[in-house]
Amino acid sequence: MNAYYIDTSIWMDLIEERKGYKNEPLWIFATKLFILIKLKQYPLLITTLLMEELSTRYSTSEINGMMTPFKNNLIKINISEKQKQQAKLIAKERNLPTGDVLHAIVARDNNAILITRDKHFNQLKDIHPHFKPEDLI
Repeated sequence: MNAYYIDTSIWMDLIEERKGYKNEPLWIFATKLFILIKLKQYPLLITTLLMEELSTRYSTSEINGMMTPFKNNLIKINISEKQKQQAKLIAKERNLPTGDVLHAIVARDNNAILITRDKHFNQLKDIHPHFKPEDLI
């Protein structure tokens, strides 16, 4: 069964009803993907890193509200020291945010489908492939 790891940017698309540069309805794409995940009961991976990133924009109650519909398919993934060290090294080599590299590593190590819009992940394709919501709906 496919597990999904959804980057902060997609959660933001959903919650903030964001549109793209060409006025494309990013939030609708995110909504459709989240509905698919919920209906199919696919595992949805979360990490403390994801929660920390969300907490820079949203309150604990808002984050809990985002997660509540998925309470039966949420799987909390622990990030290892080895993963953190590998992420720091790759981030330094490629001049990328460590968090983005760590998201890619977590998705790879858990064989999860990584969903993001962040352009930094284009430089991480060799670590793990990534998709936009509209690629999968």
